[in-house]
Amino acid sequence: MTALRAVCILGPTGSGKTGAALALARELPVTVVNYDSRQVYADFPVVTAQPDAEERSVCPHVLYGFLPTAEPMTAARFAELARTEIVLAREQGRIPVLVGGTGLYLRALEQGLADIPPVQQEVRDWVLGRMEREGSAALHADLVKADPVTAARLHPNDTQRIARALEVFLGTGRTLTAWFEEQKRGQTGVELCKVGLSYTLRELEPGLRKRIGVMLERGALDEVRRAWEATPERTAPGYSGIGCPELLAHLLDGMGLDESCELWFRNTRAYAKRQLTWFAKEQGVRWVRPEGLARLVELVRTWDSKQA
Repeated sequence: MTALRAVCILGPTGSGKTGAALALARELPVTVVNYDSRQVYADFPVVTAQPDAEERSVCPHVLYGFLPTAEPMTAARFAELARTEIVLAREQGRIPVLVGGTGLYLRALEQGLADIPPVQQEVRDWVLGRMEREGSAALHADLVKADPVTAARLHPNDTQRIARALEVFLGTGRTLTAWFEEQKRGQTGVELCKVGLSYTLRELEPGLRKRIGVMLERGALDEVRRAWEATPERTAPGYSGIGCPELLAHLLDGMGLDESCELWFRNTRAYAKRQLTWFAKEQGVRWVRPEGLARLVELVRTWDSKQA
């Protein structure tokens, strides 16, 4: 059986992945498949920088903005959904192009996931109870001690993944890092042509700061306010993406908007730094500098023409 094949554009937040995908779509029949864990949430199209209506008009975009704020998304579920969309795109004669920045989702699709046994409900309840009482920062500090590799790639506000990592450690006696080292490669049969957008953190910084201002102009604050009115639960998975906790601190805790935005920028910068570290370890990536994007179309066309 021929493996499924898809193009993947990877890079840190603010590196222009959507623009690169649209450049491809103007030359080739493309379906863009999201693999960003925050862009799946329907309430936050602005805060999570989902493609707008004009961008989506260029080609089909899937797995964006379909999940309620209170509903969790897992890497395993993502892999199943993405695989379905890749199959559908191929049946339609289109090239599936994965666009996003969640390294774990990419790993789940390409390599499969570790066969972690179910965690007992009482363990999950205990961890979630602590999360509610003490907050994500306290549990993240525990994770740093128990599983520093996993903790290093998670933001201290990422309640869902911090809780999951601690559940696995407490429920199985082994860290997520240890489980991932045993995962079965090739389980999903998805072969990826990975193209990375190469930036330094210093190059990204001005654009990251400017983008926060643009998001505010486009209604990011009202977006979070409306979401809170519908889902007034700070630990809801949809709020864990960068931008939401900072704006909630302004709306609910009295933090000044300027201070909130500065915190938003610092957290975004730290996230971009973690992404750069993660993606630098990816195997088989064809790295492209911004000035070399003209190569992208020919690179993908050549790779895709080789499929059986």
